Amino acid sequence: MSEILQAPRGSGSAFANAPTPDRRPGRINWSSSIPFLIAHALCLLAFVTGVTRTAAILFFVTYWARMFFITGGYHRYFSHKAFRLGRVSQFIFAFGGLTAAQKGPLWWAGNHRNHHRFSDTERDIHSPRHGFLWSHVGWILSDSYKETGRDEMRDFDEYPELRYLDSHDWIGPWALGVTCWLIGGWSGLIVGFFCSTVLLWHTTFLVNSMAHVFGRRPYATDDTSRNSLLIALATFGEGWHNNHHRYQSAARQGFRWWQIDVTYYVLWLLSRVGIVRGLRPVPARVIEEGRRHR
Repeated sequence: MSEILQAPRGSGSAFANAPTPDRRPGRINWSSSIPFLIAHALCLLAFVTGVTRTAAILFFVTYWARMFFITGGYHRYFSHKAFRLGRVSQFIFAFGGLTAAQKGPLWWAGNHRNHHRFSDTERDIHSPRHGFLWSHVGWILSDSYKETGRDEMRDFDEYPELRYLDSHDWIGPWALGVTCWLIGGWSGLIVGFFCSTVLLWHTTFLVNSMAHVFGRRPYATDDTSRNSLLIALATFGEGWHNNHHRYQSAARQGFRWWQIDVTYYVLWLLSRVGIVRGLRPVPARVIEEGRRHR
């Protein structure tokens, strides 16, 4: 396996000994990416609208709520089935993730399963091997991955409501954007929705890019995944990425008591009231393996 995949455990960067990036598996379509770029530009209107108290509250509420639906819903539930939900709760988790403007749950989870299946090989759709910018955002802006991989998502593709949300992924962002405008006016729309969305995008994308480049590697996985406290704090626990690549089906990604994992804490609370069931634990042998390799 190439040199970048053999980066030594411990702190540091995978860039130091990285080979020339592999040929990218697609190209960015700048024309179809115009809405994505406009969303970034609209954030500058905050200097015009100002930041009201209502808009600031909307910003934090929409950021953290949607971060949970991405990390707990799109990722740990739809991608890895780390716990069980009833059908109504499943729909709520899917719609909550939809409001993050990261496409539908079947598309998101299908591509994520592909990432784990081919992690940091030439077939990985967003490996830093193809370039840091590509892993961060380029692959999303490419036409190569527009379609939902139905074969990857047969277990959830049977639900018509999920298929509907997946093919009408504009409903969530538009519903939230209008709601922010009705509550907070133009400042609520710009700050509470657009600024929150752009920040949410890039913190989420850091897991695909930065968490495969900088951080510690307590587990000798066959990829470049790394643990990062800063990314974990920004993403409700997703920054313990090397842990996750070692044992993907666990409901928690902070394997040690001191590894902050807010997504898991919320899931645990939801399990106490019966909304979430069957949280999958981390086996003791896996935790011990991480201790030995410190």
